[in-house]
Amino acid sequence: MPSIRARLTATYALAVTATLGIFAATLWLARGAAGDRELQRYVNEEAEMSARLLLQARSRSGDLPLVETQDSLVGPLLVDRARLLLEALPNIVLVTDTSGRIIYHSVEARLLDVGEAEKVVAQARRLTPTLSGKLSIRRYMGGEYGAYARSRGLDSTDRVLVVRHDVGAALRPIRSIIVATPTRSSDRARQELLGAMLAVAPVLLGASVVAAYYIAGRSLQPLGTMMDAVEAITDGRSLHRRLGVDEAGDELARLGATLNAMISRLETSFGGLRRFTADASHELKTPLTVLRANVERAMATPAGSAEQLVSLEEALQEITRMADLVDSLLTLARFDEGRFDLHLEPVPLEPLVREVFETAVILGEAAGLRIALPALEPVTVLGDRTRLRHLFLNLVTNAIKYTPRGGEVEVSLRHFESTVAFVVRDTGIGIAAADLPYIFDRFWRADRARSRRVHGERGAVERGGFGLGLAIAQWITQAHGGTISVVSRLTRGTTFTVTLPVPTVEELATVEAEA
Repeated sequence: MPSIRARLTATYALAVTATLGIFAATLWLARGAAGDRELQRYVNEEAEMSARLLLQARSRSGDLPLVETQDSLVGPLLVDRARLLLEALPNIVLVTDTSGRIIYHSVEARLLDVGEAEKVVAQARRLTPTLSGKLSIRRYMGGEYGAYARSRGLDSTDRVLVVRHDVGAALRPIRSIIVATPTRSSDRARQELLGAMLAVAPVLLGASVVAAYYIAGRSLQPLGTMMDAVEAITDGRSLHRRLGVDEAGDELARLGATLNAMISRLETSFGGLRRFTADASHELKTPLTVLRANVERAMATPAGSAEQLVSLEEALQEITRMADLVDSLLTLARFDEGRFDLHLEPVPLEPLVREVFETAVILGEAAGLRIALPALEPVTVLGDRTRLRHLFLNLVTNAIKYTPRGGEVEVSLRHFESTVAFVVRDTGIGIAAADLPYIFDRFWRADRARSRRVHGERGAVERGGFGLGLAIAQWITQAHGGTISVVSRLTRGTTFTVTLPVPTVEELATVEAEA
């Protein structure tokens, strides 16, 4: 799923794109409308200019008629003196009489579709919105009528604005003056504006996306700092940490304050639990020691029946288990409180692994297992020898405990460039895949298959452990800067791997010098 920063940037980019699109469309339409109004004003002024020129021509001729009809083949025509005045105009000009006939057209009028011009003349009064595919009639300033038409001989994309201006009774039999001009300049300005917007829009959009990504990152930076601080609180030993909260009083500050309050409550709860565990374990240790001494003294007395001795043995076993539980709880309590210091020193692993192997051989013989140890190469780590022995022996005894008679347990040491791996592999009953994520949790135990005796006397049953051994093993490994992992399949066996860092020669020399 995309990050919040990416989603914010995408949302901002969409908003900017929509805003730019609306702004560009509005600007383009407004520019086009302004260009059309300017062009219409210009053409209307040209039509009025044509009417004034015709009035000047009549006044100069002593009110002689402006239309002559002696040529029956052509029909009525505008007189020469009026034609000369109109030909000086730069636009297309047509003049119609009261019957709608064209009595004058300029040289440029050949570029205009005369049929469309006649439609303008014939249909203008009806205010028809559309006449045919290329011609539209619209009413605009001063009650005049105009149309956009296509022109012959020009580019197919060119339009021509046609305006009809009624001159009134002063110029009869002239009724209307039609002036047309190409809209090329207005259309070109509109296209140039569109091209400029299309060129600038990607730059603005890209800049806005970069700015949005930067702003979102700056805004979410306190949230990232909070996440790092929360992730650093990995267990009960780090609950003393708090999140840095700004005094701005914004939403992130409130979130940080809420998280700090929650962490404080967790710290109080964990502290109470640790104190209870440590106090209870300490208080139980003395009574268990007294009970064990009394049971052992009773067993040493020759008096008593065989059944009483069996009962005493069972009681001693339970007392031993309870003592082991108390020791484990005390150990974990010290771990949690940070009161368990490691005595780091150079520890050669080869003799330590051989010592663990010899213990495993003794346990394996009683369990009917074969214990294997491939060739070892010398390697030294910085660690607490007692704790490392506890760690290795814990994994080996677990493997022996859950491997059926006739199986095999292999202990090996693998040296890599900067790490060394202690590996315990067995052919035991294995661990279900669903249970593997919880294997190092405290007081967690797998299903009943791992609580039954898998070797020994027929019909005998052995209770499982307390679920603390692997939790202690994980803590010892992490305290040495290493990692512990497990790979297992039901009925196929289990492999535990402890990976520890190998110190450099300089680090070993420094530790030896300090010692």
